[in-house]
Amino acid sequence: MKHNVDVHVGKRIRHRRWMIGMTQQQLAEKVGIKFQQIQKYETGMNRVSASRLWDIAQAVDVPVSFFFEGLEDAHLHDAVEGDILADKEALQLVRAYYAMPEAQRRQIFELARVLSDAA
Repeated sequence: MKHNVDVHVGKRIRHRRWMIGMTQQQLAEKVGIKFQQIQKYETGMNRVSASRLWDIAQAVDVPVSFFFEGLEDAHLHDAVEGDILADKEALQLVRAYYAMPEAQRRQIFELARVLSDAA
C-alpha cells in the first residue's frame, strides 16, 4: 500500500522534472538507475531512500527540502483535490511560462489575472 508521504515526494520529483523539461530517462541516467525506477518513485510505488533523494535533488538542482514542501496538507488528506501536479496540461503551461523572459511572464500573468477576474 502506498504511503501518502511517498506519493507526495514522487509527485514533487515528477513536478520538478517536468518544470526543467527533463525526461525520466535523462533523470535516471543522471542518478545512475533505470528509468523504470524513476516511474516507481514518481507514482509512490517505491520509496526513495535518503541517499537516492539526495542524488535526485542534485540532478534536478533543488534542495532536498523541495520534495517535502506542502507535505503537511497532503499528509492530512488521502487524496489532494485539484492536484495541479497531476494535470499534464497545467505542467506544460507552467513550464512554457517559465521559459519566457521575465518581462513577458509579467505581461502574461497580468493578462491571466484580468481574464480570471472577468470570468
